[in-house]
Amino acid sequence: MIEFEKYQHIERLGTVDVSGILCGECHIFPKLDGANGSVWLGNGEVKTGSRNRECTIENDNQGFAAYVQAQPKFMAFFSENEGLRLYGEWLCPHSLKTYRKDAWRKFYVFDVMRGEEYLTYDEYVPILEAHGIEYVPVMHIASNPTDDWLISLLNKTTFLLDEGHTKGEGIVIKRYGYVNRYGRTVWAKIVTNEFKEKHGKEFNAPRTEFEPIEMQITEKYITPSFVEKTKAKITNGNEWESRMIPVLLGRGYNEFLAEEITHIIKHFKSPVIDFKKLHDYAILKIKEYAGV
Repeated sequence: MIEFEKYQHIERLGTVDVSGILCGECHIFPKLDGANGSVWLGNGEVKTGSRNRECTIENDNQGFAAYVQAQPKFMAFFSENEGLRLYGEWLCPHSLKTYRKDAWRKFYVFDVMRGEEYLTYDEYVPILEAHGIEYVPVMHIASNPTDDWLISLLNKTTFLLDEGHTKGEGIVIKRYGYVNRYGRTVWAKIVTNEFKEKHGKEFNAPRTEFEPIEMQITEKYITPSFVEKTKAKITNGNEWESRMIPVLLGRGYNEFLAEEITHIIKHFKSPVIDFKKLHDYAILKIKEYAGV
């Protein structure tokens, strides 16, 4: 039987827990200011939870359980999608009071899970829409977004805000398939108070390509031949073994930096480099060419 499972903690962008999350295709969502909620099917019944516990109508969380139980669409959804769990925001008055009047007291799904796996946005939106279940729309899909560009989105996230109000919560950044250095899938966030644009719900969000300087550097200087040479030094004529992967990643990055830093400075005209990002892009590139 499926039981209550607490939703992950969204980490602030820039912390070690989400290091490397921007290295790839990212989905950016508006962050809502309500109460965390979850819905699932347990023992043939639709169950609900708050951030930290299971809720019932008798022991509710600001009316969330009562709302879900009064909505036949949830049972209809689970009858066709058994084993899934919905996570979202129960929009009730919290810190932010400037949402549209028709937005309150509704549940907006922001993640769907099957077991320990997250469904992608493209996977879960059609099945939610088929049952009339509200969800938080993606704002933008971007490959290798930069910090500055993400910050520029903070005044473009007025999803559900009342006309004329510009104070909002922030954005959430997801990279489906991302696993951090501790083996966990986590999402990142940037919190702010300023939102300015009108609400718009776009399933086919615009895609944007970026090539941060750190990515350009690794694309130029970490080559298949460099990785093969590094592997050869490690094996020293012996058979390659998976236990050597950590050595390859560490040694590969250190040798790449030691050998190429002078060329990097000259070629890119003394660039401003985020070495944490450079490390993350380098590791991804070494893994790619090493096939690990």
